Amino acid sequence: MAVFALPRAPIFPDPALADKDGLLAVGGDLSPQRLLAAYALGIFPWYSDNSPILWWSPDPRLVLEPSCIHVPRRLERLLRQGRFTFSLDRVFAQVITRCAQIPRHGKIGTWIVPEMLAAYCALHDLGFAHSIEVWEDNELVGGVYGVALGQAFFGESMFYERSNASKAGLVILSRALHGAGFTLFDCQQVTRHMLNFGAQIISRTEFLTRLARAVKHNGIPGKWRLADGSLVDG
Repeated sequence: MAVFALPRAPIFPDPALADKDGLLAVGGDLSPQRLLAAYALGIFPWYSDNSPILWWSPDPRLVLEPSCIHVPRRLERLLRQGRFTFSLDRVFAQVITRCAQIPRHGKIGTWIVPEMLAAYCALHDLGFAHSIEVWEDNELVGGVYGVALGQAFFGESMFYERSNASKAGLVILSRALHGAGFTLFDCQQVTRHMLNFGAQIISRTEFLTRLARAVKHNGIPGKWRLADGSLVDG
């Protein structure tokens, strides 16, 4: 299948036309309008330095239902111990920067290039990109960030500097999303890490059907905060 060159307007070809690896299109920009149009269609950017912007729609897709997250007993005990505290959208720029800086096993560099970092900070300022921060003794030790549309959350990346910090953040975020009515957590690509939390592999067709339902609902506008474990408008 052909890989499409994007026009200047923030529009995309049918995700079903992606190649066998999920690559759909090349080019365009990272404006908020284009990013939001992409996520609404189940498309996301992923590229590295010295590469044009690449847009992906993998098949199959890995998704987590926030209401069905599996929490290992050891992690549940850790959460009850109160070792970590959590916040939402307090230091988004720090979270995405740490995600870009954290060493990845077997990989050189990062896909969160400076243009990506700036683009998602702009989405955060508009109330569409969000982070959960994990703290220990007032030090930022882990976090997760992603994009929210309607009742769908698209997980982008996470980092940890203490054992289990990002896992704890993922659990607290998933529970908060469930309480706020979110029905879909997109993991984008199949990873053993997310499978262990109960994520399921589904076809792109099923994913897009579920996504279309989720984005029709009203989301929670603006910046978020945690109040007794619940997600509220900040």
